[in-house]
This record gives sequence, structure tokens and C-alpha cells, in this order.
Amino acid sequence: MRTRRLGRTELEVSEIAFGGVEIGMPYGIGVKSEKDMLSEEEAVHLLHAAVDNGINFFDTARLYGRSENIMGKAFKEIRERVIISTKCVHLKQENGKLPEGNILKKIIEDSLHESLKALQTDYVDVFMLHNGTQEILSDERIASVFLKMKKTGVTKAIGVSTYLPEETKLALDTGVWDVIQLPFNLLDQREKEVFALAMQRQVGIIVRSVLFKGLLSGRGKNLHPALKEVEKHIASYPELLGINTEDLSSFATKFVLSFKAVSSALIGIDRMEYLNNALQIADGNYLDDKVLLQAKKSAYPDPAFLNLPYWDKMGWLK
Repeated sequence: MRTRRLGRTELEVSEIAFGGVEIGMPYGIGVKSEKDMLSEEEAVHLLHAAVDNGINFFDTARLYGRSENIMGKAFKEIRERVIISTKCVHLKQENGKLPEGNILKKIIEDSLHESLKALQTDYVDVFMLHNGTQEILSDERIASVFLKMKKTGVTKAIGVSTYLPEETKLALDTGVWDVIQLPFNLLDQREKEVFALAMQRQVGIIVRSVLFKGLLSGRGKNLHPALKEVEKHIASYPELLGINTEDLSSFATKFVLSFKAVSSALIGIDRMEYLNNALQIADGNYLDDKVLLQAKKSAYPDPAFLNLPYWDKMGWLK
């Protein structure tokens, strides 16, 4: 497993980042309850196997169920071998507004304290905002709290998780954040417009939604009728890009890792076979210029429709 520098930080992260949401809570297509998940013992074994095979970058969050607790148990004795990124709780109140002054500061500080306790460590490598909306990114109080945390050493780097290119652009323009986690894949390529700026600002890019919640794999078939055009587009990839259907997930991952701006591709891993697949894919042999250009032209024509939270809310992903 090769590593890449995470932006301007001193962290060298594995090209594949282990996504920890699936080991902490029911998540993804076909996972309806804890019965469909790994046991804690199995999850710890999987995390150890990832480390033993060269993955050193692990992504989790305060809101990912038992994910932090399981990672804490797995990494307590090998903390120096892993790089852990976790995310703050959501900051907006039920009324949609941000809390006042000291309350906001306390929410952020308490979230990190709870994460440290669960992870059984006295620092995290990356502490991130979980949902960096334009309003949140424009609030200097929030940036100030995160900067002070980095200054004390309780986190080595600070970052933000964004959803839209305009949010990512704003995060880059603030000059505050060392790392940005964003969605990017064959279907939805909107974020590539900010890659050059990220490299210029030396901000590390972590890509999530690489397989678009599994649809860019064998799961992208027999979808809800409302997703008929998306399914049709996915079905065209093998012919369009000259790949076999069973290799679409590999191609989609190699596509993401073909961009120099990307430090790591975040893959949800909750099975040993998924870990083995990720290890085989991240071999340093990615798309050449000709194939990459073709892949760049294969994005879904209506990216605004690619709204997974909305699809989930509508019951289209069951």
C-alpha cells in the first residue's frame, strides 16, 4: 500500500482510507439492522488486518454509532501505527440555527473530548467539521475553536467535510482548513473543478462516495424506478470505458486515485473481501491520460439529481 502526503500536514496517509461508518452502525444498501453488521470482535479483527496490510488511515465520527469505540479497542496498543480522523457532532440546533457564543464552543470541545475517550487516545490526527455548510464555514467562531485545538496539539490537523463545490471553494478560500473530505466519483464529478486550487493551497483532499454508496459496483442494478436513468447510465460504463461489468468498482476507485490532488480514497469496509479488493485495487497503476480523459467525460448529465440523502429519504435505496 502506497502513501501520499495529506496536503500541508506532515501526515503520510495510505491511498485507501478505511471508512468506519459501516462497522459502527447500520449503513448502506441491504444493511437494515445490527444483525447485518459485524460483531465487535470481527470488526476489531478486520481493523487489525487492514493495518497489517498497509492501511494506516482510518475515518470515523462521533455520529457513527460505536465506530469510535471499536477503533479505540482495536488501536489502543498500536496507536503510533495509525492515523485517525474523526468528525465533530452536527452544530446546528433543531431550529436550524447555530448556538450562541460559549455554547457553540462547548459543543465542539465536548464532542472532541467524547471522541478521545471513545478512541482511547489523547489526540487525534485530524479533527473535522461534519457538515461544512456555507453558513458554518463563514462563522469565525467555529474556525477559532478548531485553530486553538490544533495549537494545543490535541489534534494535528483540522478539516471539514463538504457536500457541494461552492462549500469546498469557500473552505479553501478561508485558508483555515488543512484537509477537506468531499464526494467525488465517476457519476458526480463536480468537485474536480476545485482540485487545482486545493493543490495550490496545499490542502489535503480525501474523497468519499467513491462507489456512490455501492451503486458503482454490482449493486447498481434493479434499482427503484425513479432511478431508471441513473441505472441506465451506470450500465453504459463497461461499454463506454472498455471495462468488464465486474470490474466497475475497481475502475471507479482507480479513477479517483488518478488525480494528484487526492491524498486518499475513502472506502467503506465491513467485510474481509472488501478489504482484499481495496488492497488489490490500490496498486499504483491508475488510469493513463487517454482513459482518464474519457472517464472525465462520462459523468452523469444531471449531477444535481445525484442526492443520496434525498434518495434514502424517499425510500429509493432499499
